[in-house]
Amino acid sequence: MKSSELLFHGCGTALITPFQPDGSLDEAAIRRLVRFQVQEGINFLVPAGSTGEAATLKPEEQLRLIAIVVDEARKAGAEAGRQVPVLAGAGSNNTAAVVEFARAVEKLGVDGILSVSPYYNKPTQEGLFQHFAAIAGAVSVPVVPYNVPGRTGSNIEPATLLRLAAIDNIVGVKEASGNLGQMGAILADAPAGFAVLSGDDALTLPLLALGGHGLISVASNEIPGPMTELVRLARAGDFAGARRIHYRYLPLMDVNFIESNPIPVKAVMARMGLCQEVYRLPLVPLTSGARARLEAVLQKVELAGQPTTR
Repeated sequence: MKSSELLFHGCGTALITPFQPDGSLDEAAIRRLVRFQVQEGINFLVPAGSTGEAATLKPEEQLRLIAIVVDEARKAGAEAGRQVPVLAGAGSNNTAAVVEFARAVEKLGVDGILSVSPYYNKPTQEGLFQHFAAIAGAVSVPVVPYNVPGRTGSNIEPATLLRLAAIDNIVGVKEASGNLGQMGAILADAPAGFAVLSGDDALTLPLLALGGHGLISVASNEIPGPMTELVRLARAGDFAGARRIHYRYLPLMDVNFIESNPIPVKAVMARMGLCQEVYRLPLVPLTSGARARLEAVLQKVELAGQPTTR
């Protein structure tokens, strides 16, 4: 399955999940958000991840969410004259459960599966390898492991990831360890066709300088155009241009994590008129102090009103 042409590269958005005031999926807002992303030039879409509050979605809701994103991405992509791949979240700390769920997700017509490293039970490196190998062996679509030790409590070490990269349909990694040395070690020995994607907006530029292939972004919910352009410029070698975008929006990248993700970014999206500011417990709205700091940053980066790209 691996080829010199990467399916998941550039900038992909870790989509928020809009809810109705009663907590149900806001299907119209999901479609509106996908269309906004495609129109602004995003390279691919990532629904049902941690930014999408997947931990509080029932399996049937998660499948419905992914189905809507796939459908709207195809429609909007066709109108734009390009393909917008969907890399859908399917992760669990129960290998058997995630294998079963990944098969259901595959049937929805996704282009790939993003699967978070098992959380809480802290598997060994061999356990991590066997977990992802089982997922990859259960589906025919590409699989991208998601390494985020800050949420899961364990790290997929470079040696383990490189073992996984030898599996035909494991085609990349979302790397959110925050460890650039680790990312460089992966890039140094990864096979052709294996994409190393940043999982941290603020570390995207240095990862791209090391030879990384793109980003799965939180900030691109709000500013898909600039984040896509940042990655494009850096991959083309225009680091001066990429730095200008990076430093302009760095305050936004930072404030998006002033409280637990996706609380701030969903507040911004509501401020932009793209969704309602509704969360599922245990997430709650921003505190007043955090909201004031967020509003100050929105004014600074000129993102206080309607959706805008540049």
